[in-house]
Amino acid sequence: MSFPRYPDYKDSGVAWLGLVPEHWIVIPLKRDIEFVTSGARGWAENYADDGDLFLRIGNLTRDSIRLDLSDTQRVVVPDGAEVDRTQVQAGDILFSITAYLGSVAVVPAGLGRAFVSQHVALVRPSKKHCLSEWLAYVAISYVGKTHLETTGYGGTKVQLSLADVTSLPIIVPPIDEQQAIATFLDRETAKIDALVAEQEKLIALLQEKRQAVISHAVTKGLDPSVPMKDSGVEWLGEVPGHWEVKRLKQLCDEPLKYGANEAAELDDPSLPRFVRITDVTESGALRDETFRSLPREIAEPFLLREGDVLLARSGGTVGKSFMYQRHWGEACFAGYLIRVRLSQRLCVPQWLNYFCRTDSYWGYVLGSQIQSTIQNVSAEKYANMFLPVPSIEEQQLVIAFLDQATSKIDDLVTEARTAITLLQERRTALISAAVTGQIDVRSIASREVA
Repeated sequence: MSFPRYPDYKDSGVAWLGLVPEHWIVIPLKRDIEFVTSGARGWAENYADDGDLFLRIGNLTRDSIRLDLSDTQRVVVPDGAEVDRTQVQAGDILFSITAYLGSVAVVPAGLGRAFVSQHVALVRPSKKHCLSEWLAYVAISYVGKTHLETTGYGGTKVQLSLADVTSLPIIVPPIDEQQAIATFLDRETAKIDALVAEQEKLIALLQEKRQAVISHAVTKGLDPSVPMKDSGVEWLGEVPGHWEVKRLKQLCDEPLKYGANEAAELDDPSLPRFVRITDVTESGALRDETFRSLPREIAEPFLLREGDVLLARSGGTVGKSFMYQRHWGEACFAGYLIRVRLSQRLCVPQWLNYFCRTDSYWGYVLGSQIQSTIQNVSAEKYANMFLPVPSIEEQQLVIAFLDQATSKIDDLVTEARTAITLLQERRTALISAAVTGQIDVRSIASREVA
């Protein structure tokens, strides 16, 4: 859809903003607010399931003016707390001031008693010049993001002061025009959000299909007519009758080995890369931007060979796997990883790598965790894990099938993610064009309302 422009424009007086419609003005946000404050400090120890809502940065988004309440925290207000200063009202605008700068939300009516954390700025508009929704749309446009992302101070952790927030330049049309444009943007962004949600649902379904295809092929084989047998392992179930079931340690040339307990301090590409599980992407590749290395003499006992499989042993990534290939260059591995070095006469590394993506594998991992302060699966637990093991020839047939099948699914996922990116770019461009007056949607908005 193409949109008309306003008949007359003038210089906004802001160098990077350029021209705005002739009858619009530009003012700093502080000209149209009752007050601004940062949220409550030191309330984390008062978190409770039955307390009041405690709004944090995670409840704000960079692409919407609505609160995201999919993950909420509640808190019991401490005695003597500054309740009036930190409690939100309908129409308040919330800004992130310590991370994800440019994240904004308008407090809706009917939210109930709620407070903001210290990392959120609460701005209460006077509504003399601007509607809350209009101010929020300006804040998530390129005008707002440019200001908020370039105004912050600090080194490794960029922050905004309250003065930074209130100096945000606001382009101001008449109130009735603000309402028309905000209504138009509500409608159009909702349409885009619905399309994004469809693509996200498609991605979830494709990922479920990918998991199911891998799980079936690696535990049941490719021929549905072959006789099955009980594997003797509850979490594995039936496997083809001619397959063996072996413990992982029976398929290895060497015992499973823990990695190097060293700090990841060096960034020298001439030294062996130090692989940590956080370096591994969901697709099983290594991230370039997280590269770290170890001195050669320290890395030597932990150097990886082609086909070595690494398994995460603790924390939130427990069970995650990675298969090393020499094209990544010389590499060693970190202490929270366990190296599996297979006898390739018995098991192809890709077979184990695919097995680590099956429902059976994850059932074993989840059932084997040692619950202490963090989740943990030891080398001994992994070593005693049972795997279905066909002949090398059949392993290679299944691997070839899965390489092709998962590649097709991955291509569809990539297409869906590209579509989401394009939709989000269109969303941002539409908001920015509307709130800066580069397009005139007044007639469209009024026609659609009618």
